[in-house]
Amino acid sequence: MIIITTRSYPPEVGGMQSLMGGLAIHLNNLHPIKVLANSFSGDENYDKKNNFETNRMGGLKILKKYRKFNLLKEVIKNNSVEAIVADHWKSIELITENISDKIPILCLIHGKEINHPLGSFINKRSLNSLAKAKYIIANSEFTKKLATEKGCDHTKIHVINPGINEPQAISSEADQQAKEMFGNSDIKIITVSRFDKRKGIDFSLLALKNIQTIYPNFKYIIVGNGDEEENLKKTTKTLNLENNVIFLKNISFELKNALLKNSNIFLMPARIEGTSVEGFGISYIEAASYGIPSIAGKDGGASDAVQHNKTGLLCNGHDHSEIYDTLKNIIQNKKYLELGKNAKEFSKQFYWKEIIKKYANLLSLQ
Repeated sequence: MIIITTRSYPPEVGGMQSLMGGLAIHLNNLHPIKVLANSFSGDENYDKKNNFETNRMGGLKILKKYRKFNLLKEVIKNNSVEAIVADHWKSIELITENISDKIPILCLIHGKEINHPLGSFINKRSLNSLAKAKYIIANSEFTKKLATEKGCDHTKIHVINPGINEPQAISSEADQQAKEMFGNSDIKIITVSRFDKRKGIDFSLLALKNIQTIYPNFKYIIVGNGDEEENLKKTTKTLNLENNVIFLKNISFELKNALLKNSNIFLMPARIEGTSVEGFGISYIEAASYGIPSIAGKDGGASDAVQHNKTGLLCNGHDHSEIYDTLKNIIQNKKYLELGKNAKEFSKQFYWKEIIKKYANLLSLQ
């Protein structure tokens, strides 16, 4: 048995959640697993769809951590456990040496959760925790380099990009709903992300204000939620973009995919904000799988997910003028069509059926 212990897991929506959900499903196809995850609204219905056991932890965050560790010890005591897979260094922080010395631990790292000043308290905590892992899985070359700079043992680090599901068939109803939202707009732009400053939605709106003078009939659909939601809506109103911009949240996966399929450009010029950084950007690959190229930021690990001038364009996410120039570049002569074809082909190497082979190789499951 392989135990997956995770703080982030479906049906909660997000890149980390999708990653851990996909990893569980595809790892279970190779070897029996058990998932230890936090509780979330609707988790019973989600868990019933899977043919493996998932144990959920409720209550206060700090209590969840200890309950999960106690259950982990119980599972190890009563089962033959070949490996432990964790989503975050905090998920293995309580694991003791008598466990880590006997059972190989594979811990994922993503970027911002390890991006703390060298020698700081949180940096030392993360390094002490990651020292228990036999394998540290970085989501990009950028994250591997960052982890090494922050003191991680580079010999343990392996780069495995996040996997995605192959594009699903979209119902005619969802497809029609997406078409109606975009309407008869000339340029159809989309962002799917949490509303964090580092995602660059604020500067995207500033750039699109200038685009409006050239292409007044564009439509920009922003899917997600987060701390910056009200600020972004205020900015939209201040810039007089309310007829061009639509905010959506809590929509179905099928509608999200239908919106991606019917768009022309995925826009997320992410930037570094303090210690917060985009370690990879699975949303770029999800868009690419539907033949949609991306405009991404140069900061962080986006260059693993977006090949400049081939599957999309990279720009300085701190400069809304450069974002504007990049938008003009991809729109002129419908350059997004050619880049989109390349993006679709590029995305196939990130299908779970390919990515899971790398995990299987490390865990000796092949």
